[in-house]
Amino acid sequence: MALLLKNVHAIDPQVSINEVCDIVVRDGKIVEVGQGLSIPKGETRDMDGKICIPGLVDIHVHLREPGQEHKEDIASGTRAAAKGGVVAVCCMPNTSPTIDNADVVEYVRKRADEVGKCRVLVAGACTQGLRGEVLSEMGDMVAHGAVAFTDDGRGVQDSGMMRRVMDYAAQFGCVVMSHCQDEGLVGKGQVNEGAVSTRLGMAGWPAEGEELQIQRDIALCRLTGTPLHLQHVSSRRGIDMVRRAKAEGLPVTCEVTPHHLFLTEEAIGADYNTNLKVNPPLRTADDNDALVEGILDGTVDCIVTDHAPHAAWEKDVEFEEAPFGMTGIEASLGLVITQLVAPGVITFERMVELMAINPRRILCQEKVALMQGCTADLTIIDPSCSWTVGEDGYESKSTNCGFEGAELVGRATDTYVGGYATMQDGAIVE
Repeated sequence: MALLLKNVHAIDPQVSINEVCDIVVRDGKIVEVGQGLSIPKGETRDMDGKICIPGLVDIHVHLREPGQEHKEDIASGTRAAAKGGVVAVCCMPNTSPTIDNADVVEYVRKRADEVGKCRVLVAGACTQGLRGEVLSEMGDMVAHGAVAFTDDGRGVQDSGMMRRVMDYAAQFGCVVMSHCQDEGLVGKGQVNEGAVSTRLGMAGWPAEGEELQIQRDIALCRLTGTPLHLQHVSSRRGIDMVRRAKAEGLPVTCEVTPHHLFLTEEAIGADYNTNLKVNPPLRTADDNDALVEGILDGTVDCIVTDHAPHAAWEKDVEFEEAPFGMTGIEASLGLVITQLVAPGVITFERMVELMAINPRRILCQEKVALMQGCTADLTIIDPSCSWTVGEDGYESKSTNCGFEGAELVGRATDTYVGGYATMQDGAIVE
């Protein structure tokens, strides 16, 4: 199949391109980038006014399959990803059964090949059943395609076990992605500990419950030399720890989410909106500022969603009884453009680094750039599109989006995976 994208504004800092040009794709690869290009046959699309970037990659997504398909499944989750302009996701292992052996890795990959609208990378569990007691079958999972390890949703509580996880991961050249949560300190915490938890009359979740494990895992990274990726960092002190680790030369990376960037604990009001109950919790405006500072100085490596779908009936309960998590993969790009790019806080180039280049690098995936020979995983953006989150529904099975009703500017219109459209003109390609 041949495809010509005409008059598209190509942006990719990897090849120092930021100009209007034409892009020719054939057999899943970019074969030419230049001016005044044409093809003898195939599809030609005029992309005047739109931006083309290397396809977005979200390395923290919960697809819920197997076992929790009432929340989300691989088909609906990858449709939601394509709607958000995402060409690849890394799915978390806290499914039922847990992704802690080769059989479940194979199931997820096979199912993604059958129904997926984007690429699905699989993270295996560090420990069996996420219980933190026995190592998972790490070698077998790598042999069957797992790309990273995490006990996301809980975190490994025992330091000796976490060291063994990192020692084993190093043998397979895999990054360990750490959900930092000291369960003994966090306890039954519901929201950030402080004035808001007091006002709401709910158990507080201190930032130290996250920061103690950030500090521990950085120390274990120093001890083992294993690449460490810190998931959904949410506090100023957490970002400072990552900054110091990088200055020391340790192989430490970190991610932040749109909800920790753009929402604070003050958003939780008298309506006790359970869609704002997330793990780790929404923190303070000062913490938000610190995350943005980390984006600006390079401490933060990527923006992910921690897309965590839950059925409506699961969230429609008292705040203390509701599960943690919100959806966000369909809104993430628009939020980043609206809150960071459009106001001039960051450039489009920096956004591409955070949402396309660095996620691939962290998981040691193939480089995708707007240059000849690269795989045509592309995201096309209309930077002037005004839209409202949730107004036209969701591709995800679940609607627990904490940004419901937000008015945004900038949205993906087309998503190409291996040169084939999974979304075209804003509609999922069936």
